[in-house]
Amino acid sequence: MPTPNGVAGSLPCMQPATKLERRVVKAAEQALERQRYVSPLDVLTGMGWLPPGLVTDWRQGRAAHLEAVAAVSADRLADALEVFHRWVASRGLRPSEVEYVAATRDRRALRFTAGGEPALESAYRTHWMPADLPDKQRERITARQSKAPDLVVMQALRPYTCGGCGQTGAELLMMEDGAPICLTCADLDHLVFLPAGDAALTRRAKQASRLSAVVVRFNKSRKRHERQGLLVERAAVEQAEEQCLSDEEARARRRERDRQRREVADESFQQKLAEEIVRLFPGCPPTRAAEISLHTGARGSGRVGRSAAGRALDPDAVTRAVVASVRHENTSYDEMLMSGVPRDEARERIRPDIDRVLQAWRQP
Repeated sequence: MPTPNGVAGSLPCMQPATKLERRVVKAAEQALERQRYVSPLDVLTGMGWLPPGLVTDWRQGRAAHLEAVAAVSADRLADALEVFHRWVASRGLRPSEVEYVAATRDRRALRFTAGGEPALESAYRTHWMPADLPDKQRERITARQSKAPDLVVMQALRPYTCGGCGQTGAELLMMEDGAPICLTCADLDHLVFLPAGDAALTRRAKQASRLSAVVVRFNKSRKRHERQGLLVERAAVEQAEEQCLSDEEARARRRERDRQRREVADESFQQKLAEEIVRLFPGCPPTRAAEISLHTGARGSGRVGRSAAGRALDPDAVTRAVVASVRHENTSYDEMLMSGVPRDEARERIRPDIDRVLQAWRQP
């Protein structure tokens, strides 16, 4: 079984010894169990080394390569990739190379590394699946993962100059080769905007439209692009509206069932998160652990508990959630901010207080 270093062979089941090995193996096992395949991108995201928002920027062509958006150095990524391939060999997984293309008009191939070395690029593109997975299921997974992503259009935060025609625009744009272009130059100006909010209408309009693009807007406070709706053909919207009117009652019943299932899933996750907090911090009162879990794990909150690492109960992510709670509940941090103390200075002042609480909570 190939690795980035060209080593082949079958190893006994890997027993992680170092902290890095434990983190890589945990993220890999969780991804494999969740989706029946695992890739280097899944592992690095699960470890928290690739922030999901920045990965989205890379997928949409706004970053030159994946290493540019990583939270660690290229050498650390290479170390994790080497551990991952040792684990792959020990599990006897089968490889399947997947196409990674950008959400741009030219559908260019995405680069993973600054150097672009072919063997390493191929290692990143390779997904791994159980050897006993049926061939048809393997083909379906590979085809789904290789599917070109949606085109992405951005709502402009300020007027811009189109890199194609030189005209000044103020609403929607696409990024191409690092420059904004207007929808006329992007050949998307015949599409109409369908706001987000009605999932069934959005899904049906997209299916009926021969050309579509996702519209996003940058949220400055959360520092990420958030979906606002779709650009689709006008006829597709009209067709989707007719379909939605015909089965509104059935969809209402389905929404209620889905809501109940989400509530059960959220409750189960928050309970597991509270248990992990108590495991890492035995001295933390169970009621406080439950409060932290409820706060950081709230659906749609954007907090660390809802990140990929948080949902995977990564110890570092769980610890960050606990630190955030201690910062606001057990120190004078909020009062400092209200009195005008700069955020970085306030955090430095309260660091000893946080350390004292965490040290106490780490004791049984």
